[in-house]
Amino acid sequence: MMKPSCLFAALLLACPCLALAQKTPAGVHPIPSIAEKDGRFALMVDGSPYLMLGFQANNSSAWPATFDKVFPAAAILHANTIELPVYWEQFEATPGHYDYSNVDAMLVQARAHHVRLVLLWFGTWKNGSSHYTPQWIKQDQQKYPFLVNKDGDTVDSPSTFSPARLEADRHAFAALMRHLRTADPQRTVLMVQVENEAGVWHGIRDYRPEAEKEFAGQVPQKLVDALGKQPGTWRQVFGDAADETFQAWCIATYIEQVAAAGKAEYALPLYTNAALRDPINPGLPGSYESGAPTDQNVQFYKIAAPSLSVIAPDIYMPEYAKYMAVIDQYKRFKNPLLIPETGNAPIYAHYVFAAIGQGAIGFAPFGLDLTAYSNLTEGAEAMGDKSAAGPETRLAPFANEYALLEPIASRLAQANLEGNLRGSSEDPNAHTQTLDFPRWQVDLSYGLPAFGNWIKPKGNNPPDGGAVIVALGPDEFLVTGHHVRVDFTPKFDKAKKRFFLVVEEGNYDASGKWQMKRLWNGDQTDYGLNLIANANYLLRVKLTTY
Repeated sequence: MMKPSCLFAALLLACPCLALAQKTPAGVHPIPSIAEKDGRFALMVDGSPYLMLGFQANNSSAWPATFDKVFPAAAILHANTIELPVYWEQFEATPGHYDYSNVDAMLVQARAHHVRLVLLWFGTWKNGSSHYTPQWIKQDQQKYPFLVNKDGDTVDSPSTFSPARLEADRHAFAALMRHLRTADPQRTVLMVQVENEAGVWHGIRDYRPEAEKEFAGQVPQKLVDALGKQPGTWRQVFGDAADETFQAWCIATYIEQVAAAGKAEYALPLYTNAALRDPINPGLPGSYESGAPTDQNVQFYKIAAPSLSVIAPDIYMPEYAKYMAVIDQYKRFKNPLLIPETGNAPIYAHYVFAAIGQGAIGFAPFGLDLTAYSNLTEGAEAMGDKSAAGPETRLAPFANEYALLEPIASRLAQANLEGNLRGSSEDPNAHTQTLDFPRWQVDLSYGLPAFGNWIKPKGNNPPDGGAVIVALGPDEFLVTGHHVRVDFTPKFDKAKKRFFLVVEEGNYDASGKWQMKRLWNGDQTDYGLNLIANANYLLRVKLTTY
């Protein structure tokens, strides 16, 4: 039995199927992957960039009995991807016996509804606790211990110093990935999340005797070298941050061993997600989930867990400044931006524009299925939502944005990879924004009337505007958005003004050819391009100057 340690060296058991796992069998789709180009990323699906416009089902909605309330929501939302949990307690109710029935039912339903899946492994951690472990683990707390905090109290978080739990999680996750490799040649499943919001509540780090011994020892040379620090104990190297950094390393290395076991079976992109601390005023350790992949720990997770393609933030902060700060924090260290979980109050819907504009490979609000359960998040009361509306009504703000973006999702993903995409969401404290392309500045304004450019913008109420712009050429753009006015200023000759050579409203046909519906002119272009909230305009714009 392996000894668990946060000082581990990456461990992969010899596996005769490893070579097979990395190959694409003839006649089937290539394994999804994440591509990188000049610091930009794309999720590659069937060989092409894919933008995940998704939603995550409620925690207890990933059962066949509730699928009639989950999969139909995709059509209402115009979503192309659904995130669904895989529950360890169901998957391995008896030690060593794996039940694939829930997973197989998900695959059948996803294919029938023409959507892709991201699976969420609710294993050792779920929201910092271990509530999804099988009963045989929960009932043996000697073999599968909880963490002990500085005060000697046992807290509701699993200890990483449990060789039995780590081994069981590794084997179960490997079994899941091995099954997907054979059961899903269509590549219905695009990515898999390893654990869920791992971390510690009600403590900073583990104080079990095994943990204390490790903490008194030397910081792993791998971490010291990667950070360019001098060797020493955890306290010597990290000072006041030693306790929290130690716990982050322990959790990250544990997750790496689980992830590596699964990746050896089937090399899908893997990620883990984070319950965040405040990105502007983070507070002291203990006021947020300690040891989690929060912003200050992203680098440690990238070093400790190379089997993970992404460290992803779960954003439940409706304030514009905080939302954008999180996006900036999770784009560091060559980390692809993925927002696998965000709030489902209406105010969160327009952040899809900023996410795409900042290079996100995916965006998924939480809890947008059609079950009776409602978990409205921060911002709901501010938006006047008293939780009286039915499930479909709650989906409407997100459906409004996805209906606009889904027909061009792959085009947006390709443009992002090539560096030709910009986008923004409305800031309630700044009613104008600019986006820069080499020859043109894009001017966004919110809350203006349809006519006149001499009136100071007042912003929308609520602040729900946004736009995405694709450069099709030096002077040609694809423009779309909601509740925003879009205009252009030439950067190459400031003595001149923009002149719309032509503005076409249209769309792309199944072959990818542009089909013009009508020309915009006069009232539609004299003061910029007004993109109202309830119309899905896709505009192809050619510019010149006068």
